[in-house]
Amino acid sequence: MSNKIFTHSLPMRYADFPTLVDALDYAALSSAGMNFYDRRCQLEDQLEYQTLKARAEAGAKRLLSLNLKKGDRVALIAETSSGFVEAFFACQYAGLVAVPLAIPMGVGQRDSWSAKLQGLLASCQPAAIITGDEWLPLVNAATHNNPELHVLSHVWFKALPEADVALQRPVPNDIAYLQYTSGSTRFPRGVIITHREVMANLRAISHDGIKLRPGDRCVSWLPFYHDMGLVGFLLTPVATQLSVDYLRTQDFACVLCNGLN
Repeated sequence: MSNKIFTHSLPMRYADFPTLVDALDYAALSSAGMNFYDRRCQLEDQLEYQTLKARAEAGAKRLLSLNLKKGDRVALIAETSSGFVEAFFACQYAGLVAVPLAIPMGVGQRDSWSAKLQGLLASCQPAAIITGDEWLPLVNAATHNNPELHVLSHVWFKALPEADVALQRPVPNDIAYLQYTSGSTRFPRGVIITHREVMANLRAISHDGIKLRPGDRCVSWLPFYHDMGLVGFLLTPVATQLSVDYLRTQDFACVLCNGLN
């Protein structure tokens, strides 16, 4: 796999879009995108924005094949992967509300995480949940008493049929996603984020704060359920048409420890 996602000649725009869908539509005109690395710092996956747009549109129709309605919530286990990114933007194109949820960071956290996940699902009341295979057993354990909830691995999600529907584009006041607080001092609380609000945040970060420039490149090891990981290093690069390199948080910790040793 070649590291081919770099820069492009598309005029840079600083998140001046009505919605996340409009932002990705524009970014898809470029050759920019995302690179995902493993703990050996070897490239293991790539996702150009034009590919992301196509997969998100197809994924939106797959979600709608489950008879989900506009505004329904879809919980997403927020691992650092192209699968999460595709599912997140599929929700945007389908008019559904993405709900990124944290993964356990250590082996010792897995038992307690399943109980915490039950509480989060009771809070956000999703119609579906999408997860990577690694977390599927824990998700099944947390949802076994909820037979109406659609539990999907990324593989199962991609195997769904596409509904024969025209996608309805979101408007700025539509809810884009729910952002849960960290829960470090009390149980996590969900915060409603509209397209208008997230686009204002992205413009403030990219234009007024960091002052990004054409040709800049992003690197992140922050998890996608973290506000800075999601907004700062997933949505900001999309909204400014920049390429980004990702390393999973737990892999970054391993690389750091190995470097110190």
